[in-house]
Amino acid sequence: MHHFYTWSSIAAVVLASISGDVLISYAMKRVGNVGALWRERGLLGVAARMAGTPSLWLGVACMALAFFALLTALSWADVSLVGPASASLTFIGTAIAGKFLLHENVDKRRWLAALLVAAGVVLIAL
Repeated sequence: MHHFYTWSSIAAVVLASISGDVLISYAMKRVGNVGALWRERGLLGVAARMAGTPSLWLGVACMALAFFALLTALSWADVSLVGPASASLTFIGTAIAGKFLLHENVDKRRWLAALLVAAGVVLIAL
């Protein structure tokens, strides 16, 4: 049962982190070029544009949820398992989400890296 709690909390970290990354990336694509906006409208203009982007706030909430799930996972398992497993699974998930949800170009090198990371997760889990 202990392994179930550990892997459930790692899964929560991963899902919340991926969701947060995707939502924040989506939001920042909607905000546009922050450097140009900064030059045109200053810091308050950038802050106003970002504050008016609901997907940014939802992404931040997901990242906060990921943080608290990480704390929970660390209360049940060693950091030597939780850290690498959650980080590597998040890496794999964001590559997949970037490709299929945000329509980003994920080249062969990134897919190979994701496969190698997945192999590392399997080794950690054994």
